[in-house]
Amino acid sequence: MGTPEFAVPSLRRLVKAGYPVAGVVTATDKLGGRGGKQLLKSPVKKAAQQLGIPVLQPKNLKAPEFIEALAALGADLQIVVAFRMLPEVVWAMPRLGTFNLHGSLLPKYRGAAPINWAVMRGEHETGATTFFIQEAIDTGDILLQHRMPIDENETAGDVHDRMMMEGAELVLATARLIESGDYTLQRQDDSAATPAPKLSREMCRIDFDRPVQEVHNFVRGLSPWPAAYTMLNNAQLKIIRCRVVPGEHQLAAGTVLTDDKTYLRIACPGGYLEVLKLQLAGRKRMGTEDFLRGVALPPDTVLG
Repeated sequence: MGTPEFAVPSLRRLVKAGYPVAGVVTATDKLGGRGGKQLLKSPVKKAAQQLGIPVLQPKNLKAPEFIEALAALGADLQIVVAFRMLPEVVWAMPRLGTFNLHGSLLPKYRGAAPINWAVMRGEHETGATTFFIQEAIDTGDILLQHRMPIDENETAGDVHDRMMMEGAELVLATARLIESGDYTLQRQDDSAATPAPKLSREMCRIDFDRPVQEVHNFVRGLSPWPAAYTMLNNAQLKIIRCRVVPGEHQLAAGTVLTDDKTYLRIACPGGYLEVLKLQLAGRKRMGTEDFLRGVALPPDTVLG
């Protein structure tokens, strides 16, 4: 059970290892493409069709016809990677249970956006967890965990892409563990839980009055999507990649320093945010040098 690209390597890894995948459950086709009139398949549906695996696309996970079709697959185990919250009638169905791959070291960062929040909070380590699903979201007993470092300049997208592949190996290891029947479950410590709620565009505006390291973490935690932004002459300016340049100064937060050719730095408490990749509203994402070739910034420019 899964929908986005993040779930595809896990499906392919299980098939490559010889597991007979009875079926795939994924999101319904969505309108998109040019003019928004083309029906687009989910990445998981595309992969399943390439692999010759039956696909179910329920709108309602409690609908009797879906429950009947799911039961008819006769699966011993259900595996969830980046899908919807399941009702008990679904997750309790298989004899070996239903486990989920989650992008954090649970109980830290329970919720829809664990990778983003770990990066935004400046964590130096994250990881992936497999756990048996139970009623409350992301609270089930843990099967396995895999730890991953986070580099100081990695974006959420960078971590996502690494975890997508390493998570697939964890899914396979978990399936083998359950198949063996020789495992011990670890209860989650609810008192250590931290939230990782769904991201929204409304929360993405940059506050340059925050310490420069916090601003840097905020930007990379929201990259590549939905992307942190500021305003330049009433136009939205998204910052996609950046790095910290330490240094004391007396400049107002948001003040821009640039040679108009090779660098663009923004003053914050404790240093400067050097912008490496950005996107002005209505334009493509580009490196700073390309951006400065097409946009002139007056010496007194302040972003905010």
